This record gives sequence, structure tokens and C-alpha cells, in this order.
Amino acid sequence: MPSITVENYVKQIYLEQQQTGSGRVPMGRLAAAMGVVPGTVTAMVKALGDSDLVDYEPRGGVRLSRAGEQLALHVLRRHRLVELFLVKVLGLDWSQVHAEAEELEHVISDRVLERIDALLGHPTVDPHGDPIPSAKGKVDTSRPSSLADCPIRVPLRIARILDQDVGFLVFVEKCGLMPGVTITVQSRDTAADAVVVKPDGRKPITIGSAAAEKILAE
Repeated sequence: MPSITVENYVKQIYLEQQQTGSGRVPMGRLAAAMGVVPGTVTAMVKALGDSDLVDYEPRGGVRLSRAGEQLALHVLRRHRLVELFLVKVLGLDWSQVHAEAEELEHVISDRVLERIDALLGHPTVDPHGDPIPSAKGKVDTSRPSSLADCPIRVPLRIARILDQDVGFLVFVEKCGLMPGVTITVQSRDTAADAVVVKPDGRKPITIGSAAAEKILAE
């Protein structure tokens, strides 16, 4: 059984690959994401390579092998189902469940996980709109447009929140921009670095472009 450290690394490599849209993740980027020094990342990535979980090139970065990707998707399935369970069944706030799931994803058994999946009705997304991989390791990799570049004055539905930071999720909820809400981007002001968004049934609000980049709609 893979260690917690191994699971954390393959999961983060997968997430970085999805964010960059490139095949390989630079070691400096991975080190920053993991909160460790580059030397620590290099040593761990070499160990992952010895286990055939990644393909590592000293100057090119790292990418997951097929086995590494399947392990990462299994960890993400656990994480995202646990998040949804904590919100839907235990009533925890959606801004608080990411940290809890970071711990529980490593200890929950497959038997319990599948019972949770069935109890929740085999959901396809977690509370933040992130896709939940299937038990067979399949996942929706499509990516909706962000509020920073989606069409203006076209009704859209908030689909996904990319930033799991508690403060950002609280901000999103306060603004009425949670997944499932219908919105319209009314205007963008590049000089002011701002986006005006109108959630359905609420007054227009102005958010920064950086925040708009982290909110996806379709």
C-alpha cells in the first residue's frame, strides 16, 4: 500500500499537470506546491520513478506514468467523495472540508468509500465543482471558462471553484458565486483589473480579475 507521502505527491503532480496543461511539471513548481525545498522534491521524485509512478527528467521536470495517474485519481476520488459526504451528510461548511478530507483520504477503506458513493447517489462533482473520478479511474477533464474570459452578458452557471483556501471560499459564498448559481458577467475593466458579475436574483458585484480567474462557469 502506498505511503501517505507517495499519495500526496502523485496527487499534487496530477493537479499541477491539469493546471498547467503541459505534460511535465517543473521541479520548482512542484516544490512550491508541496511546501518543501527543491532537494526534497528531487529525492522523492526519484523514488517515485523507481516505483514506476513517474517519468522524471532532471531538466525537463516530472510527469505521471499510467500507474501514477491511476493512483492519483484514486486518491482524488477518495478526497472528493469525502468532501461531499462531510457537507451533505455531516453538515460541515463547504469551506472547511478540504482540510478534513486531506487527512481522511489516506485512511478510508475502499469498502467504506463505495458505500459513501452509493449513499450520495454516485455524484460526479464535489462541493467545489471538482470532478469526482469514477471507481474505474475515469474523470471528466473538460474545463469551463473562467469569469475572467467567459462571454459577456450571456447567462452561465457557476461550475467550479479552483481555489480551496478557506478565505476564498468564504468570499465566494458571500458574493453568491457558489457552484450551481446562474450568473451573468456584465462587464470587464482591464484598467481597474475588475469584473462585474450579476448572480441570479442579486445585485451586480465587482470582483478582482485574479478572483475571477479562479471561478469557472459554463
